[in-house]
Amino acid sequence: MTTTKLWGGRFTAKAEEWVDEFGASIHFDQQMAAEDIEGSIAHAKMLGKQGIIASSESEQIIAGLKALQKELEQGDLIFDVKNEDIHMNIESLLTKKIGTVAGKLHTARSRNDQVATDFHLWVKHRLPEVLNVLTELQQTLLALATKHAGTIMSGYTHLQHAQPITYGHYLLAYFEMIQRDYERFQFNQKHTDLSPLGSAALAGTTFPIDREFVAEELGFSDIYHNSLDAVSDRDFALEFLSNASILMMHLSRMAEEMILWSTYEFNYIELSDDFSTGSSIMPQKKNADFAELVRGKTGRTYGSLMALLTTMKSLPLAYNKDMQEDKEQVFDVMDTVIASIKIFSGMLSGLTVHEARMLASTQDDFSNATELADYLATKGVPFRQAHAIVGQLVLEGIQQHVPLQKMSLAVLQSAAPEIEDDIYQVLQSETAVNRRTSISGTAVENVKKEILRHKAMLEVR
Repeated sequence: MTTTKLWGGRFTAKAEEWVDEFGASIHFDQQMAAEDIEGSIAHAKMLGKQGIIASSESEQIIAGLKALQKELEQGDLIFDVKNEDIHMNIESLLTKKIGTVAGKLHTARSRNDQVATDFHLWVKHRLPEVLNVLTELQQTLLALATKHAGTIMSGYTHLQHAQPITYGHYLLAYFEMIQRDYERFQFNQKHTDLSPLGSAALAGTTFPIDREFVAEELGFSDIYHNSLDAVSDRDFALEFLSNASILMMHLSRMAEEMILWSTYEFNYIELSDDFSTGSSIMPQKKNADFAELVRGKTGRTYGSLMALLTTMKSLPLAYNKDMQEDKEQVFDVMDTVIASIKIFSGMLSGLTVHEARMLASTQDDFSNATELADYLATKGVPFRQAHAIVGQLVLEGIQQHVPLQKMSLAVLQSAAPEIEDDIYQVLQSETAVNRRTSISGTAVENVKKEILRHKAMLEVR
């Protein structure tokens, strides 16, 4: 029995159905149907313009493709696994609609440059949405930071109380991370915005095509200048997955803190009911499930990056069937990233901050120890000696359950006679925060200046 595949001229046997199923990609690459039709319309226009096919044939093909485009938008297109992929499905549907002239559409192109073009277009069309939702997240962070520019909390290193900071300063740290993510996705557009179409299978074509015309029709800013590279490059997809992994790492770090800080033990924040769930057995529970899901989906994103890196790591030029495995990860991660960013904007918008609890956490935790050491340094005590003096006082305070700011002046002066009664103001959490006026410091005025700087930056996007 001979095969009926569009590529099957030299084949004399037909694969069994389960083999076709294994080789097919239509189950997932149908997501690129709109891009496949878009690329085919541009290619057909070029074929007619260049006289490679008759103008009447070009117009007939374009009309058929536009009819399929409308059916796709209405949800009326039905794809068949027997046609393997989205390209052959569209060509088959076009042939049913306009007859054998549809076969002329594939003149001067291969599925190799066709799939690369579809994939570029798919990512290119969706990166702006990633940038938009990142901007919305940054705006949410700024709104919350503005409200809490002066809300004092414990800063941590090693998950131990370190020094007092403001919650606004903390939020701006994530704003900066998200800004770098934004810039990475922005740069990702440069390598996505290249047209492979016209490179054919791997060596270009003998037909007098106009690649620049096709690129302009499709909104690409440039073309690939090496046909081997054009059909075998997936760097733009790897860049997307890498950028997405870094972004998800940032979200996961913040999710971890939100999960911790909403516990009974911390009680710094409370998530809104919209972004929490209950327990099927414990009536009192309010679980940070959506933050946990973002944290969990980070591993899924990392896995997609490693999967594609591993797929590509030893592929000889040019196209190989292995590269069919490039899309599912990107499709999934695109959905994951956009949804995760939106979830975070929602969680932060509805967040309740327990300001008094945050401040209280800085009152008896010895996080003002550096203030006393710095104070002694300004009095001429070498910092290393000051550090040792304060360390001894902290030890005594821990043993006697007395924080530094509640120790008597006599006790403090017995450790360091340079200490005067102005030390009690220095040891206040508010003072500790607002003395940090160096650029990037947590002083409230610094935080407010940074908020204004960031708002100005977002306004010109």
